[in-house]
Amino acid sequence: MKPNPILLEVFKNRFASISEEMGVTLNRTAFSPNIKERRDFSCAVFDKQGGMIAQAAHIPVHLGSMPMSVQAAIHDFEFADGDMVMLNDPFKGGTHLPDITIVAPVFLEGGDRPEFFVANRAHHADVGGMTSGSMPLSTSIFQEGVIIPPLKIVEKGAIDQKLMRFFLNNVRTPVEREGDFAAQIMANITGVRRMRELIGKYDLETVGFYARSLIDYAEQITRATIGAIPDGVYTFEDVMDDDGLGRTDIHIRVRIEIQGDEAVLDFSESDPQVKGSINAVHAITLSAVLYVFRSLAGAEVPTNAGSVRPIKVITQKGTIVDARFPAAVAGGNVETSQRVVDVVLGALSQTLPERIPAAGQGTMNNITIGGMDGDRPFAYYETIAGGMGASGRTDGESAVHSHMTNTLNTPIEALEFSYPFQVTEYSVRTGSGGKGRHSGGDGVVREVRLLADAEVTVLSERRKNPPYGLDGGEPGKSGRNLVIRDGQIEEKPGKFSVSLQKGDIVRMETPGGGGFGKPESV
Repeated sequence: MKPNPILLEVFKNRFASISEEMGVTLNRTAFSPNIKERRDFSCAVFDKQGGMIAQAAHIPVHLGSMPMSVQAAIHDFEFADGDMVMLNDPFKGGTHLPDITIVAPVFLEGGDRPEFFVANRAHHADVGGMTSGSMPLSTSIFQEGVIIPPLKIVEKGAIDQKLMRFFLNNVRTPVEREGDFAAQIMANITGVRRMRELIGKYDLETVGFYARSLIDYAEQITRATIGAIPDGVYTFEDVMDDDGLGRTDIHIRVRIEIQGDEAVLDFSESDPQVKGSINAVHAITLSAVLYVFRSLAGAEVPTNAGSVRPIKVITQKGTIVDARFPAAVAGGNVETSQRVVDVVLGALSQTLPERIPAAGQGTMNNITIGGMDGDRPFAYYETIAGGMGASGRTDGESAVHSHMTNTLNTPIEALEFSYPFQVTEYSVRTGSGGKGRHSGGDGVVREVRLLADAEVTVLSERRKNPPYGLDGGEPGKSGRNLVIRDGQIEEKPGKFSVSLQKGDIVRMETPGGGGFGKPESV
């Protein structure tokens, strides 16, 4: 039986729309600005084996990792109708501890096993650990927050209040966390309802057939994309600035072999894992690779398990791109994932020079601020935008979140309403993009005055090694982190944690993207 091409398109959009509606529910009902304003979450639909059928256009770093979390939940539990399992363990398909995944089965009336699953992953602004915001300069995952193995948070429609109380007792902002959990649960309820409606309109056999067909379709397009790349071996390397604890110039290396319609990416020669928190688990490296090939394929490709089939990712356990437990991993999800993308794009630029852009800002510029606003605890987390790399076709975009993050910029009004902050500057960092025939995009300047004593932690990259240009284009300008106290300016490294007082200012100047092509002479 061959799929009807019209129905294939219909089901592609139906599955995607279910994921998108889950996201709308999560977005509108969440408590924290990080989820409500920045939309730091992903929603997806899975088959009964845990293979992804569709992911909404949310966070790319979740692309390869969410299926691993769903499969871990399936492995550990027998699901009943109304159950939901939560987890955040990076060594079981998670990314870092603030990203909590909740998985729900889709049962049909009278059925004794799930026919599909829905899941969402959201970044909680605090999950405990050694510093507010749970993105510390840690040396072990045990310092980063509460580690949640697959556990039933909802059983037959009822929230496990004992488990919820245990978790909320270990975080700094329990009211906000409970509200965000409720939003995640409602998002899954929406997804289950819509999947049942879809099966009711057609039938289980038809829906299952087109789910499998969409996965096959994504595989075909991915194979065609790889097949259009000339056969050969392409290598590239780049470095992380440091791990925040003394280790510098940490190399990530890739060897890409294209043969026919398959790609093998070998990261085995990357440097060993480090003491600091920028170690990435294998799921993050896989997500970064899939993101690059998904981008090459174009916008109309279904985001599902089919994209993985023609691609093999090889890593060496115990390296910066495949860390061993109990490595510190808080920054691997946000910083190392960006460098993996830079390395893969750098390798492919050797054979696809007009399609591959120069390096973007290469960091998510993570900042967490936490403390007490009177008698109210607060924990703020945000990633700050920067410049995109230019390409052979166009200049890079300025002041945007790029590559492995797809979040929005938090509005100043929302920030000042929710936290004891005053935003004293928020502007484009003019001239920070690398010059070239096409110039890299500019970064941003974000300056915040604290209106209460607080603990501040920053995890950022590209403060020493700027984003590279291509084809003679100049690199983007490196970022800067500054603390201003009593009028005195203190330049901080890429990764730091500090206790500040009311009236102190934190200023971040984010990197610009690399330029493409030699600049035209004046």
